[in-house]
Amino acid sequence: MIPPSIDVVIATHQRPDLLRRAIEGVTSQTYPGVIRCLVVFDRSSPDLSLVRTGPHRPVDVLTNTRTPGLAGARNCGILAGEGDLVAFCDDDDAWLPEKASLQVRKLAEHAGPTSVTGIIIEYDGHSIVRIPDPEDLTLATLARNRVMAAHPSSVMVRRDALVNDIGLVDEEIPGSYGEDFDWILRAAEVGGFAVVTQPLVRVKWGGSQFSRQWQTIIDAIDYGLAKHPVFHEDPRALGRLYGRRAFALAALGNREALPAVARTLRVAPTERRAWLAAAVALHLVSAERLMDLAHRRGHGI
Repeated sequence: MIPPSIDVVIATHQRPDLLRRAIEGVTSQTYPGVIRCLVVFDRSSPDLSLVRTGPHRPVDVLTNTRTPGLAGARNCGILAGEGDLVAFCDDDDAWLPEKASLQVRKLAEHAGPTSVTGIIIEYDGHSIVRIPDPEDLTLATLARNRVMAAHPSSVMVRRDALVNDIGLVDEEIPGSYGEDFDWILRAAEVGGFAVVTQPLVRVKWGGSQFSRQWQTIIDAIDYGLAKHPVFHEDPRALGRLYGRRAFALAALGNREALPAVARTLRVAPTERRAWLAAAVALHLVSAERLMDLAHRRGHGI
């Protein structure tokens, strides 16, 4: 039997050395089937030297013709492909050689259309393994905790479910911030996840273009709160987002930060992000220092 073909979408923006590592991780898979790598350049000139021909591990180079940003670039790659399965890899991450083989096998055993794997988080010379617990990947738990181990670079999904049931990446999210989490929430409602409980992706932590774009983060949180009713069904889920919003306001030096802290604590008195936001707003510690400490532990704020 012919193994399923896989399209791997890599959206990129001016990170050539890391991009080549990401492509190499995809093309070096032990998987016996066809893996097509679709590299989508977003708001940057395409590097045609990356193109590879051949039936087994082709690499295509595209220019994002949809909404500028990560969401549009991902969708551009998805729609340009025709593989049975679709996977993603951020341009600063790298797959381990057995990822595709193990994930295709797991999907064959599972009724759901989507699979994720464990990851190895790398930050400032440190590495931490994160393995998602299948029980933590329900819609309610994801909304409450944002399971970071369910990383977009580990996602593999059946094309028909992606296009027809889960839907494409939301291009309306401000700045494409959190587009992966928005998609994961929708995937959780459509059959759940087949989890490969091994770390199969090296994830470069803390290099996100969003990590200091505080106003974009605030706008995207507001968008998500309006879009997903699940956040309003659980005080801890709502408090988590309120706390992140308060932290972003504090990082901006916005005078609304402390009122946002108070609102968070009224909803979720034990929400730690509220206390971190208060510390930043009162100039007891910098947002950058707290972000660095979180990244060293393989977490975000």
